[in-house]
Amino acid sequence: MRHWSTVLILLSTLTVGGAAQQPVYDLVIAGGRVMDPESGLDAVRFIGLTHTTVAAISSQPLRGRDTIDARGLVVAPGFIDLHAHGQDPVSSRLQVRDGVTTAMELEGGVLEADRWYRNRTGRSVINFGATASHVGARRAVMRDSTPTGPAWERRAATSEEIAGIQARLREELDAGALGIGLGIQYTPGARREEILAVFELAAERGVTGFVHDRFASMTEPGSGIEAVQELIADAAITGASVHLVHVGSSGLGLVPTILHMIEGARLHGIDISTEVYPYTAASTGIQTAIFDPGWRERFGVDYDAIEWVATGERLTAETFARHRAEGGMVIAHVIPAAMVDLAVAHPLVMIASDGTSFASGRAHPRGAGTFARVLGRYVRERGTLTLMEALRKMSLMPARRLENAVPAMRTRGRIAPGASADLTIFDPTEVIDRATFAEPAQPSAGILHVIVGGVPVVRNGALTGATPGIGIRRPTTIP
Repeated sequence: MRHWSTVLILLSTLTVGGAAQQPVYDLVIAGGRVMDPESGLDAVRFIGLTHTTVAAISSQPLRGRDTIDARGLVVAPGFIDLHAHGQDPVSSRLQVRDGVTTAMELEGGVLEADRWYRNRTGRSVINFGATASHVGARRAVMRDSTPTGPAWERRAATSEEIAGIQARLREELDAGALGIGLGIQYTPGARREEILAVFELAAERGVTGFVHDRFASMTEPGSGIEAVQELIADAAITGASVHLVHVGSSGLGLVPTILHMIEGARLHGIDISTEVYPYTAASTGIQTAIFDPGWRERFGVDYDAIEWVATGERLTAETFARHRAEGGMVIAHVIPAAMVDLAVAHPLVMIASDGTSFASGRAHPRGAGTFARVLGRYVRERGTLTLMEALRKMSLMPARRLENAVPAMRTRGRIAPGASADLTIFDPTEVIDRATFAEPAQPSAGILHVIVGGVPVVRNGALTGATPGIGIRRPTTIP
Protein backbone atom coordinates (compact mmCIF):
# COMPACT_ATOMS: atom_id res chain seq x y z
CA MET A 1 0.00 0.00 0.00
CA ARG A 2 2.78 2.43 0.90
CA HIS A 3 4.63 1.66 -2.35
CA TRP A 4 1.61 2.65 -4.46
CA SER A 5 0.97 5.72 -2.31
CA THR A 6 4.52 6.88 -3.04
CA VAL A 7 4.07 6.26 -6.77
CA LEU A 8 0.86 8.30 -6.81
CA ILE A 9 2.54 11.13 -4.95
CA LEU A 10 5.37 11.22 -7.52
CA LEU A 11 2.94 11.11 -10.45
CA SER A 12 0.92 13.96 -9.01
CA THR A 13 3.92 16.29 -9.29
CA LEU A 14 3.92 16.10 -13.11
CA THR A 15 1.87 18.40 -15.33
CA VAL A 16 0.64 17.43 -18.82
CA GLY A 17 3.64 19.14 -20.40
CA GLY A 18 6.04 17.27 -18.20
CA ALA A 19 7.06 20.21 -16.03
CA ALA A 20 7.24 19.57 -12.31
CA GLN A 21 4.65 21.29 -10.13
CA GLN A 22 4.56 20.63 -6.41
CA PRO A 23 1.17 19.43 -5.10
CA VAL A 24 -0.71 21.38 -2.47
CA TYR A 25 -1.55 19.36 0.64
CA ASP A 26 -4.41 20.00 3.04
CA LEU A 27 -2.00 20.44 5.94
CA VAL A 28 1.79 20.55 6.11
CA ILE A 29 3.78 19.85 9.27
CA ALA A 30 6.91 21.87 8.58
CA GLY A 31 10.46 21.30 9.75
CA GLY A 32 9.88 19.09 12.80
CA ARG A 33 12.02 16.23 14.07
CA VAL A 34 10.03 13.34 12.66
CA MET A 35 10.40 10.14 14.68
CA ASP A 36 8.90 6.91 13.33
CA PRO A 37 9.42 3.86 15.56
CA GLU A 38 8.67 1.44 12.72
CA SER A 39 11.30 2.59 10.21
CA GLY A 40 13.64 4.23 12.69
CA LEU A 41 13.42 7.58 10.88
CA ASP A 42 14.70 10.36 13.13
CA ALA A 43 15.32 13.48 11.06
CA VAL A 44 14.01 16.91 10.21
CA ARG A 45 11.27 16.47 7.64
CA PHE A 46 8.18 18.09 6.11
CA ILE A 47 4.96 16.04 6.21
CA GLY A 48 2.09 16.59 3.80
CA LEU A 49 -1.38 15.43 4.87
CA THR A 50 -4.24 14.87 2.46
CA HIS A 51 -7.65 14.17 3.95
CA THR A 52 -7.04 11.60 6.72
CA THR A 53 -3.73 10.25 5.42
CA VAL A 54 -0.01 11.01 5.46
CA ALA A 55 0.56 11.68 1.75
CA ALA A 56 4.22 12.72 1.66
CA ILE A 57 7.36 12.95 3.79
CA SER A 58 10.09 15.16 2.37
CA SER A 59 13.43 16.66 3.29
CA GLN A 60 12.35 19.74 1.31
CA PRO A 61 9.55 22.21 2.09
CA LEU A 62 6.04 21.29 0.93
CA ARG A 63 3.09 23.47 -0.04
CA GLY A 64 -0.06 23.31 2.07
CA ARG A 65 -3.39 25.06 2.41
CA ASP A 66 -2.54 25.18 6.11
CA THR A 67 0.82 24.81 7.85
CA ILE A 68 1.97 24.00 11.36
CA ASP A 69 5.49 25.21 12.13
CA ALA A 70 7.12 22.29 13.98
CA ARG A 71 10.69 23.60 14.11
CA GLY A 72 12.34 22.51 17.36
CA LEU A 73 9.54 20.05 18.07
CA VAL A 74 9.21 16.27 17.84
CA VAL A 75 6.61 14.92 15.42
CA ALA A 76 5.54 11.45 16.60
CA PRO A 77 2.77 8.99 15.77
CA GLY A 78 -0.29 9.77 17.85
CA PHE A 79 -0.25 7.89 21.14
CA ILE A 80 -2.52 4.83 21.39
CA ASP A 81 -3.97 4.04 24.82
CA LEU A 82 -5.20 0.45 24.99
CA HIS A 83 -6.67 0.90 28.48
CA ALA A 84 -8.85 3.98 28.92
CA HIS A 85 -12.05 3.71 30.93
CA GLY A 86 -12.81 7.42 30.59
CA GLN A 87 -14.73 7.18 27.33
CA ASP A 88 -16.47 10.54 27.71
CA PRO A 89 -15.81 14.05 26.35
CA VAL A 90 -14.31 15.43 29.57
CA SER A 91 -11.80 12.59 29.87
CA SER A 92 -10.99 12.59 26.15
CA ARG A 93 -10.16 16.30 26.21
CA LEU A 94 -7.62 15.64 28.95
CA GLN A 95 -6.20 12.63 27.11
CA VAL A 96 -5.70 14.49 23.84
CA ARG A 97 -3.79 17.18 25.75
CA ASP A 98 -1.58 14.26 26.84
CA GLY A 99 -0.91 13.36 23.19
CA VAL A 100 -3.40 10.52 22.88
CA THR A 101 -5.12 10.21 19.48
CA THR A 102 -6.76 6.80 20.06
CA ALA A 103 -8.13 5.62 23.43
CA MET A 104 -9.72 2.21 23.87
CA GLU A 105 -11.76 0.43 26.53
CA LEU A 106 -10.19 -3.01 26.19
CA GLU A 107 -10.02 -4.34 29.76
CA GLY A 108 -13.61 -3.70 30.81
CA GLY A 109 -15.16 -3.78 27.35
CA VAL A 110 -18.79 -3.04 26.56
CA LEU A 111 -22.06 -4.73 25.75
CA GLU A 112 -24.25 -3.55 22.87
CA ALA A 113 -21.09 -2.60 20.99
CA ASP A 114 -22.88 -1.33 17.90
CA ARG A 115 -24.91 1.19 19.91
CA TRP A 116 -21.82 2.13 21.93
CA TYR A 117 -19.97 3.02 18.73
CA ARG A 118 -22.92 4.84 17.17
CA ASN A 119 -23.41 6.99 20.27
CA ARG A 120 -19.86 8.34 19.99
CA THR A 121 -19.68 8.84 16.24
CA GLY A 122 -19.16 12.50 15.32
CA ARG A 123 -18.80 13.54 18.96
CA SER A 124 -15.31 12.46 19.96
CA VAL A 125 -12.12 14.49 19.89
CA ILE A 126 -10.06 11.27 19.57
CA ASN A 127 -10.51 7.82 18.05
CA PHE A 128 -12.22 5.21 20.23
CA GLY A 129 -12.86 1.48 20.45
CA ALA A 130 -13.87 -1.32 22.80
CA THR A 131 -13.80 -5.05 23.36
CA ALA A 132 -16.74 -7.32 24.19
CA SER A 133 -17.13 -7.42 27.96
CA HIS A 134 -16.97 -10.79 29.71
CA VAL A 135 -18.09 -9.13 32.95
CA GLY A 136 -21.02 -7.56 31.10
CA ALA A 137 -21.97 -10.83 29.42
CA ARG A 138 -21.84 -12.59 32.78
CA ARG A 139 -24.09 -9.93 34.28
CA ALA A 140 -26.57 -10.24 31.41
CA VAL A 141 -26.76 -14.05 31.60
CA MET A 142 -26.65 -14.55 35.39
CA ARG A 143 -29.47 -12.40 36.78
CA ASP A 144 -30.09 -13.90 40.22
CA SER A 145 -28.48 -12.81 43.48
CA THR A 146 -26.56 -14.57 46.24
CA PRO A 147 -26.26 -13.72 49.95
CA THR A 148 -22.84 -12.12 49.29
CA GLY A 149 -23.73 -10.08 46.22
CA PRO A 150 -24.87 -10.27 42.61
CA ALA A 151 -24.60 -13.67 40.95
CA TRP A 152 -22.45 -12.36 38.13
CA GLU A 153 -19.72 -11.60 40.67
CA ARG A 154 -19.85 -14.50 43.09
CA ARG A 155 -21.57 -17.61 41.76
CA ALA A 156 -20.04 -20.24 39.52
CA ALA A 157 -21.74 -20.37 36.14
CA THR A 158 -23.49 -23.55 35.03
CA SER A 159 -22.50 -25.15 31.73
CA GLU A 160 -25.64 -23.65 30.16
CA GLU A 161 -24.74 -20.20 31.47
CA ILE A 162 -21.19 -20.50 30.14
CA ALA A 163 -22.67 -21.28 26.73
CA GLY A 164 -24.90 -18.22 27.10
CA ILE A 165 -21.93 -16.03 28.00
CA GLN A 166 -20.07 -17.28 24.93
CA ALA A 167 -23.10 -16.59 22.73
CA ARG A 168 -23.40 -13.02 24.01
CA LEU A 169 -19.70 -12.40 23.43
CA ARG A 170 -20.04 -13.74 19.87
CA GLU A 171 -22.79 -11.21 19.22
CA GLU A 172 -20.53 -8.37 20.32
CA LEU A 173 -17.63 -9.64 18.20
CA ASP A 174 -20.00 -9.83 15.23
CA ALA A 175 -20.77 -6.14 15.89
CA GLY A 176 -17.11 -5.22 15.52
CA ALA A 177 -15.80 -5.40 19.09
CA LEU A 178 -12.00 -5.44 19.09
CA GLY A 179 -11.49 -8.55 21.24
CA ILE A 180 -12.68 -9.79 24.61
CA GLY A 181 -12.15 -7.91 27.87
CA LEU A 182 -11.98 -9.95 31.08
CA GLY A 183 -11.90 -8.59 34.63
CA ILE A 184 -11.39 -11.93 36.36
CA GLN A 185 -10.54 -10.44 39.76
CA TYR A 186 -13.90 -8.65 39.70
CA THR A 187 -15.75 -11.96 39.16
CA PRO A 188 -14.35 -14.39 41.75
CA GLY A 189 -17.18 -16.80 40.94
CA ALA A 190 -15.81 -17.35 37.43
CA ARG A 191 -14.18 -20.77 37.63
CA ARG A 192 -11.21 -21.69 35.51
CA GLU A 193 -13.26 -23.73 33.06
CA GLU A 194 -15.37 -20.65 32.29
CA ILE A 195 -12.30 -18.53 31.56
CA LEU A 196 -10.88 -21.33 29.42
CA ALA A 197 -14.13 -21.33 27.41
CA VAL A 198 -13.75 -17.58 26.81
CA PHE A 199 -10.16 -18.12 25.61
CA GLU A 200 -11.46 -20.79 23.24
CA LEU A 201 -13.84 -18.24 21.76
CA ALA A 202 -11.02 -15.70 21.41
CA ALA A 203 -8.94 -18.27 19.55
CA GLU A 204 -11.90 -19.21 17.34
CA ARG A 205 -12.38 -15.57 16.30
CA GLY A 206 -8.68 -14.68 16.12
CA VAL A 207 -8.91 -11.90 18.70
CA THR A 208 -6.98 -11.06 21.85
CA GLY A 209 -8.20 -11.38 25.43
CA PHE A 210 -7.37 -8.22 27.43
CA VAL A 211 -7.26 -9.51 30.97
CA HIS A 212 -7.27 -8.15 34.49
CA ASP A 213 -6.03 -11.41 35.99
CA ARG A 214 -7.43 -13.37 38.90
CA PHE A 215 -5.23 -12.20 41.77
CA ALA A 216 -3.31 -9.05 42.66
CA SER A 217 -1.63 -10.61 45.65
CA MET A 218 1.73 -11.25 47.24
CA THR A 219 0.52 -14.29 49.18
CA GLU A 220 0.22 -17.96 48.25
CA PRO A 221 -2.06 -19.57 47.34
CA GLY A 222 -3.67 -17.05 45.05
CA SER A 223 -0.62 -14.95 44.20
CA GLY A 224 -0.03 -12.83 41.12
CA ILE A 225 2.28 -15.56 39.83
CA GLU A 226 -0.53 -18.10 39.97
CA ALA A 227 -2.83 -15.68 38.16
CA VAL A 228 -0.41 -15.22 35.26
CA GLN A 229 0.15 -18.97 35.07
CA GLU A 230 -3.59 -19.34 34.39
CA LEU A 231 -3.38 -16.93 31.46
CA ILE A 232 -0.31 -18.58 29.97
CA ALA A 233 -1.85 -22.03 30.33
CA ASP A 234 -5.13 -20.99 28.71
CA ALA A 235 -3.28 -19.32 25.84
CA ALA A 236 -1.15 -22.43 25.33
CA ILE A 237 -4.17 -24.75 25.41
CA THR A 238 -6.32 -22.71 23.00
CA GLY A 239 -3.84 -20.82 20.84
CA ALA A 240 -5.45 -17.52 21.82
CA SER A 241 -3.44 -14.34 22.28
CA VAL A 242 -3.59 -12.57 25.64
CA HIS A 243 -2.71 -9.15 26.97
CA LEU A 244 -2.16 -8.74 30.73
CA VAL A 245 -3.30 -5.28 31.77
CA HIS A 246 -1.44 -3.04 34.27
CA VAL A 247 1.39 -5.37 35.24
CA GLY A 248 2.42 -2.98 38.02
CA SER A 249 -0.83 -3.16 39.98
CA SER A 250 -1.42 -6.82 39.09
CA GLY A 251 2.12 -7.86 39.94
CA LEU A 252 2.92 -5.59 42.91
CA GLY A 253 6.27 -6.79 44.31
CA LEU A 254 6.21 -9.82 42.01
CA VAL A 255 6.69 -7.81 38.80
CA PRO A 256 10.22 -9.17 38.09
CA THR A 257 9.01 -12.77 38.23
CA ILE A 258 5.91 -12.04 36.15
CA LEU A 259 7.95 -10.28 33.45
CA HIS A 260 10.33 -13.26 33.46
CA MET A 261 7.32 -15.55 32.96
CA ILE A 262 6.10 -13.44 30.04
CA GLU A 263 9.54 -13.50 28.44
CA GLY A 264 9.71 -17.27 28.74
CA ALA A 265 6.20 -17.81 27.43
CA ARG A 266 6.88 -15.63 24.38
CA LEU A 267 10.15 -17.44 23.76
CA HIS A 268 8.16 -20.68 23.56
CA GLY A 269 5.52 -19.40 21.17
CA ILE A 270 2.81 -17.96 23.45
CA ASP A 271 1.37 -14.66 22.18
CA ILE A 272 1.28 -12.69 25.43
CA SER A 273 1.91 -9.00 26.04
CA THR A 274 1.51 -6.50 28.86
CA GLU A 275 1.38 -2.81 29.79
CA VAL A 276 2.03 -0.47 32.72
CA TYR A 277 1.01 2.98 33.88
CA PRO A 278 3.79 5.10 35.47
CA TYR A 279 2.24 5.58 38.91
CA THR A 280 2.52 3.81 42.27
CA ALA A 281 -1.22 3.77 42.94
CA ALA A 282 -4.17 1.85 41.49
CA SER A 283 -7.80 2.95 41.39
CA THR A 284 -11.09 1.06 41.47
CA GLY A 285 -14.42 0.83 43.26
CA ILE A 286 -14.31 0.14 46.99
CA GLN A 287 -17.20 -2.35 46.78
CA THR A 288 -15.50 -4.61 44.25
CA ALA A 289 -14.22 -8.08 45.12
CA ILE A 290 -10.69 -6.66 45.16
CA PHE A 291 -11.46 -5.36 48.67
CA ASP A 292 -12.98 -8.56 49.99
CA PRO A 293 -11.65 -9.61 53.43
CA GLY A 294 -7.93 -10.33 53.36
CA TRP A 295 -7.10 -7.46 50.98
CA ARG A 296 -4.58 -5.90 53.38
CA GLU A 297 -2.62 -9.15 53.55
CA ARG A 298 -2.81 -9.62 49.77
CA PHE A 299 -1.57 -6.10 49.05
CA GLY A 300 0.82 -5.93 51.99
CA VAL A 301 -0.60 -2.57 53.17
CA ASP A 302 -2.97 -1.14 55.77
CA TYR A 303 -6.07 1.07 55.60
CA ASP A 304 -4.09 4.30 55.30
CA ALA A 305 -2.81 3.21 51.88
CA ILE A 306 -6.34 3.73 50.54
CA GLU A 307 -7.41 7.23 49.45
CA TRP A 308 -11.06 8.24 49.04
CA VAL A 309 -11.18 9.87 45.59
CA ALA A 310 -13.92 12.40 46.34
CA THR A 311 -12.00 14.11 49.16
CA GLY A 312 -8.42 12.85 49.05
CA GLU A 313 -8.66 11.56 52.64
CA ARG A 314 -6.72 8.46 53.70
CA LEU A 315 -8.95 5.80 55.22
CA THR A 316 -9.10 4.15 58.62
CA ALA A 317 -10.82 0.90 59.58
CA GLU A 318 -13.95 2.90 60.42
CA THR A 319 -14.04 5.06 57.28
CA PHE A 320 -13.19 2.07 55.09
CA ALA A 321 -16.20 0.18 56.48
CA ARG A 322 -18.49 3.16 55.96
CA HIS A 323 -17.39 3.82 52.39
CA ARG A 324 -17.46 0.10 51.58
CA ALA A 325 -21.12 0.07 52.54
CA GLU A 326 -21.91 3.19 50.49
CA GLY A 327 -19.74 2.58 47.42
CA GLY A 328 -17.44 4.88 45.48
CA MET A 329 -13.98 5.16 43.93
CA VAL A 330 -10.70 4.83 45.80
CA ILE A 331 -7.01 5.20 44.98
CA ALA A 332 -4.85 2.43 46.40
CA HIS A 333 -1.22 3.36 47.05
CA VAL A 334 0.03 -0.22 46.83
CA ILE A 335 2.61 -0.47 44.01
CA PRO A 336 6.33 -0.29 44.90
CA ALA A 337 8.08 2.47 42.94
CA ALA A 338 10.90 0.13 41.93
CA MET A 339 8.37 -2.20 40.30
CA VAL A 340 6.89 0.64 38.23
CA ASP A 341 10.34 1.75 37.12
CA LEU A 342 11.29 -1.80 36.15
CA ALA A 343 8.13 -2.29 34.08
CA VAL A 344 8.41 1.08 32.30
CA ALA A 345 11.97 0.24 31.26
CA HIS A 346 11.27 -3.33 30.12
CA PRO A 347 11.31 -3.67 26.31
CA LEU A 348 8.19 -5.87 26.21
CA VAL A 349 5.99 -3.53 28.26
CA MET A 350 3.70 -0.99 26.59
CA ILE A 351 2.44 2.23 28.17
CA ALA A 352 -1.30 2.49 28.91
CA SER A 353 -3.12 4.75 31.35
CA ASP A 354 -5.97 2.70 32.87
CA GLY A 355 -7.49 6.16 33.21
CA THR A 356 -10.90 6.43 34.87
CA SER A 357 -13.55 9.02 34.03
CA PHE A 358 -13.26 12.68 34.97
CA ALA A 359 -16.90 13.28 34.00
CA SER A 360 -18.01 13.42 37.64
CA GLY A 361 -15.02 15.37 38.90
CA ARG A 362 -11.87 14.00 40.56
CA ALA A 363 -10.12 10.85 39.35
CA HIS A 364 -6.69 9.22 39.27
CA PRO A 365 -4.13 11.54 37.58
CA ARG A 366 -3.08 8.74 35.22
CA GLY A 367 -6.08 9.60 33.04
CA ALA A 368 -4.57 13.03 32.33
CA GLY A 369 -0.80 12.65 32.53
CA THR A 370 0.45 9.13 31.73
CA PHE A 371 2.14 9.78 28.40
CA ALA A 372 3.71 13.15 29.16
CA ARG A 373 4.90 11.67 32.46
CA VAL A 374 6.86 8.99 30.62
CA LEU A 375 8.34 11.53 28.20
CA GLY A 376 9.21 14.07 30.86
CA ARG A 377 10.29 11.92 33.79
CA TYR A 378 11.49 8.62 32.32
CA VAL A 379 13.03 9.99 29.11
CA ARG A 380 14.28 13.52 29.78
CA GLU A 381 14.88 13.59 33.55
CA ARG A 382 16.00 10.03 34.35
CA GLY A 383 17.19 8.67 31.01
CA THR A 384 15.43 5.38 31.75
CA LEU A 385 14.26 5.19 28.12
CA THR A 386 15.45 6.75 24.91
CA LEU A 387 12.89 8.95 23.22
CA MET A 388 12.44 6.46 20.40
CA GLU A 389 11.93 3.59 22.87
CA ALA A 390 9.24 5.56 24.67
CA LEU A 391 7.45 6.43 21.43
CA ARG A 392 7.53 2.78 20.38
CA LYS A 393 5.85 1.77 23.67
CA MET A 394 3.16 4.45 23.19
CA SER A 395 2.34 4.01 19.50
CA LEU A 396 3.76 1.16 17.43
CA MET A 397 3.56 -1.58 20.07
CA PRO A 398 -0.13 -0.92 20.89
CA ALA A 399 -0.98 -0.78 17.18
CA ARG A 400 0.76 -4.09 16.56
CA ARG A 401 -1.04 -5.72 19.50
CA LEU A 402 -4.31 -5.18 17.65
CA GLU A 403 -3.49 -5.10 13.97
CA ASN A 404 -3.76 -8.82 13.19
CA ALA A 405 -7.46 -8.73 14.09
CA VAL A 406 -8.14 -5.04 13.47
CA PRO A 407 -7.07 -3.86 9.99
CA ALA A 408 -7.62 -0.18 10.91
CA MET A 409 -4.62 -0.38 13.26
CA ARG A 410 -2.19 -1.33 10.48
CA THR A 411 -1.87 2.30 9.48
CA ARG A 412 -1.58 3.71 12.99
CA GLY A 413 1.36 3.95 15.35
CA ARG A 414 3.76 4.89 12.56
CA ILE A 415 4.59 7.82 10.24
CA ALA A 416 4.91 6.85 6.58
CA PRO A 417 3.14 7.54 3.29
CA GLY A 418 -0.26 5.85 3.52
CA ALA A 419 -0.36 5.95 7.32
CA SER A 420 -3.30 7.50 9.15
CA ALA A 421 -2.80 11.19 9.85
CA ASP A 422 -2.80 10.85 13.66
CA LEU A 423 0.18 12.84 14.95
CA THR A 424 1.41 14.24 18.26
CA ILE A 425 3.82 17.19 18.19
CA PHE A 426 5.62 18.14 21.38
CA ASP A 427 8.56 20.03 22.81
CA PRO A 428 10.95 17.41 24.22
CA THR A 429 12.54 20.00 26.53
CA GLU A 430 9.22 21.01 28.12
CA VAL A 431 6.84 18.03 27.98
CA ILE A 432 5.72 16.96 31.45
CA ASP A 433 2.64 15.79 33.33
CA ARG A 434 0.93 18.31 35.60
CA ALA A 435 -1.84 16.08 36.96
CA THR A 436 -1.32 15.18 40.62
CA PHE A 437 -3.30 13.21 43.18
CA ALA A 438 -4.28 16.52 44.79
CA GLU A 439 -5.18 18.18 41.46
CA PRO A 440 -5.71 15.36 38.97
CA ALA A 441 -7.53 17.19 36.17
CA GLN A 442 -4.53 19.26 35.09
CA PRO A 443 -3.61 18.90 31.39
CA SER A 444 -0.06 18.01 30.46
CA ALA A 445 2.42 20.66 29.35
CA GLY A 446 4.65 20.75 26.28
CA ILE A 447 2.29 18.93 23.88
CA LEU A 448 1.59 21.74 21.46
CA HIS A 449 -0.24 20.20 18.52
CA VAL A 450 -2.28 17.01 18.10
CA ILE A 451 -3.69 15.90 14.75
CA VAL A 452 -6.50 13.30 14.56
CA GLY A 453 -7.51 12.08 11.12
CA GLY A 454 -5.72 15.03 9.51
CA VAL A 455 -7.60 17.57 11.65
CA PRO A 456 -5.84 19.69 14.31
CA VAL A 457 -7.60 19.09 17.63
CA VAL A 458 -4.90 20.73 19.75
CA ARG A 459 -3.10 23.73 18.27
CA ASN A 460 -0.52 25.82 20.08
CA GLY A 461 -1.44 23.94 23.26
CA ALA A 462 -5.17 24.74 23.11
CA LEU A 463 -8.15 22.65 22.07
CA THR A 464 -9.64 23.68 18.72
CA GLY A 465 -13.12 22.27 19.38
CA ALA A 466 -12.90 19.80 16.48
CA THR A 467 -14.32 16.29 17.00
CA PRO A 468 -12.88 14.15 14.16
CA GLY A 469 -12.42 10.98 16.20
CA ILE A 470 -13.69 7.78 14.60
CA GLY A 471 -14.63 4.37 15.94
CA ILE A 472 -11.96 1.70 15.49
CA ARG A 473 -13.77 -1.58 14.82
CA ARG A 474 -13.19 -5.00 13.41
CA PRO A 475 -14.92 -5.64 10.09
CA THR A 476 -18.64 -6.19 10.56
CA THR A 477 -21.71 -6.66 8.42
CA ILE A 478 -23.80 -4.42 10.70
CA PRO A 479 -24.52 -1.14 8.81
